[in-house]
Amino acid sequence: MSLVDRLLVESADPLIMGILNVTPDSFSDGGRYTQHDQLKQRIQALVDQGAHIIDIGGESTRPGASNVSLQEELDRVLPAIELAKQHSDCWVSIDTYKTGVMRESLALGVDMINDVNALQSVGALELLASSDVAICLMHKQGQPQDMQASPVYEDVLKQVHSFLIERVKACELAGIDGKRLVLDPGFGFGKRVEHNQILFQNLALLTQLDFPVLVGVSRKTMIGEILNGLPVNQRMVGSVVAAVLAAQRGAKIVRVHDVLETVQALNLAKALTSESLQILE
Repeated sequence: MSLVDRLLVESADPLIMGILNVTPDSFSDGGRYTQHDQLKQRIQALVDQGAHIIDIGGESTRPGASNVSLQEELDRVLPAIELAKQHSDCWVSIDTYKTGVMRESLALGVDMINDVNALQSVGALELLASSDVAICLMHKQGQPQDMQASPVYEDVLKQVHSFLIERVKACELAGIDGKRLVLDPGFGFGKRVEHNQILFQNLALLTQLDFPVLVGVSRKTMIGEILNGLPVNQRMVGSVVAAVLAAQRGAKIVRVHDVLETVQALNLAKALTSESLQILE
């Protein structure tokens, strides 16, 4: 079954997207998975822990991050994609906004394009119209270099919703089947903690649409701020709780660093809340 087909199964449990950053400067795990043996070990760990999708990123989009060249990003991600396809049965996603990276990744058989820029780069719409992979469209305000400097919204719910629907229409006009699209409200991308909270509390505004929703809050600043300034290496519990809450609010994909803990939490939540379980007298 393709990833697109799997996402269209309304009754299915949420998919776990395991994060594989092949960057030296990602906010949580930068520099940890840049060598061949490290990559193989991380891929195997994601598989063993229960990931359904491996999301490979070669350019950090954390606040304040610098751009990298097309060739540098290709040099980072293409070997990782090859290893993921060779050593796992997981669907493989490429986290990129560059059309050139998308093109080369498609040639290696990726299953999803996860684009923080929502296919606004030159040629991205046309390229993806000629493929059949899943596509995640994310909202952000500003660019990674300055997006957290002073994010301002008149109505964050309305503006995020409107942007994503506009991008859906742009995709469909370009010939991309809407069944291939996934929406991501972009937690932490040009948003203050209060913006993130409003979006999360009202996630049903997106999950009630006709498109699967991806939620990625794992280890992000919003978790640390809500929990009184916790550093990145202490945000696992908060991240797992947020993933469970997102799934309960209808998210079809949760993008996480801590795959095993998230799988366990989702399984426990399902077992303890399932209406189909018989109540013993």
